[in-house]
Amino acid sequence: MTIKRDRYLQRLVERRHNGFVKIITGIRRCGKSFLLFRLFRDYLLNNGVKPSQIVEVALDMRKFASLRDPIALGEYVENKVKGRGWHYVFIDEIQECGRVLPPGLDISRFPPEERDGLYVTFYDTLNELLRLPNVDVYVTGSNSKMLSSDIATNFRDRGDEVRLHPLSFGEFLSAARCEKGEAWERYLLWGGMPGAVGRRSDEARKDYLRQLFDKVYFKDIIERHNLKGQAVLGDLADILSSSVGSLTNAKKISDTASTVQGLKTNQPLVSRYLGYFEESYLFSKARRFDVKGRRYLSSPAKYYAEDLGLRNVRLNMRQGEETHLMENAIYNELVARGCSVDVGVVDYVAREGGKQIHRQSEIDFVVNVGTKKVYVQSAFAIPDESKRKQETAAFMRSGDFFRKIVVVSGFRTPQQDENGIVYVGVIPFMLDASILAG
Repeated sequence: MTIKRDRYLQRLVERRHNGFVKIITGIRRCGKSFLLFRLFRDYLLNNGVKPSQIVEVALDMRKFASLRDPIALGEYVENKVKGRGWHYVFIDEIQECGRVLPPGLDISRFPPEERDGLYVTFYDTLNELLRLPNVDVYVTGSNSKMLSSDIATNFRDRGDEVRLHPLSFGEFLSAARCEKGEAWERYLLWGGMPGAVGRRSDEARKDYLRQLFDKVYFKDIIERHNLKGQAVLGDLADILSSSVGSLTNAKKISDTASTVQGLKTNQPLVSRYLGYFEESYLFSKARRFDVKGRRYLSSPAKYYAEDLGLRNVRLNMRQGEETHLMENAIYNELVARGCSVDVGVVDYVAREGGKQIHRQSEIDFVVNVGTKKVYVQSAFAIPDESKRKQETAAFMRSGDFFRKIVVVSGFRTPQQDENGIVYVGVIPFMLDASILAG
């Protein structure tokens, strides 16, 4: 079964011949290799590129083991791209490439502080390939070993990152073979990891997702940061999974870990582990933004799971409240569309007991769409006027004229009230990107 990933395919197409190394990153097993070696390759072949113009290297395969030497990799590619016309170089799992000393170099002749810089790495090889006039380079990499910060530093502004996410609801629906309402329920339960979607039974999906945590994600984090084990990782992942969409910080999580789970932990340790989860794309952090003051607030923040299926399996399928799951799914959809997403805070003054008291109300998502800003509230249900006023109070207090959207459950078509606020069902919202911009 082929699931189209048109959003990401288009991003690769737009970056053709731009003089940069295109680096596809994202959570492990979300489809990076499939996007490059299947979907993008098919696009090129369907648009006049010959098979001989595509050079494919999968460094995690035994047949390419010798090319894990970056010097050998460079020589191999250079021999393959001779001739006229553009050549497209695809390298999968680029982080498998090690580092070597140039042949004949006597490292002992250099002072110890300079020796590390003498090694040749895959960054050097890729940067050299960019000097060739007819080569367009694309790589995928394990996010645990090649992070966005690494890319910015080592590619010397010659890397162009394409971030891939698990399947969106629209992509999931294309493979679900059921009506939209049922597909939505399944999506909230099992998420969008391609390997889980392809499993035929719930038990198989559960086993697959559980093994991703234990044998892939946690293993990557442990190896990268030289940790002793995954017990603390697992406990903190559970706490974070159970609090998606809630304001939290390292101190609060540390307190919870100590009192509820009996862990011997502290705030600095939890802060480091939160960073590890973000690095591996298991969770995303949404910072709070003061709408009126136009500034970011340092703490607390909200965390959202990159994939709901992974989150639910982590909690043994407990805590399946649709309100929280819907909010998480909306956040993921907005980020996958390329939006910058914050949590909005609106300060206001309330009068209580004859006194003026400073209060705050929250806008779930402050969404930056290009140069435009849109406010989005995930409300699930608005059964009466009281609930409507509660969900739109922050909108009314913002004092601005940005587009404002309330997303409820179901299939409700977009409707605008007398205040210009748009109400729409989550399923149309997830499937039609034009609703966001209006």
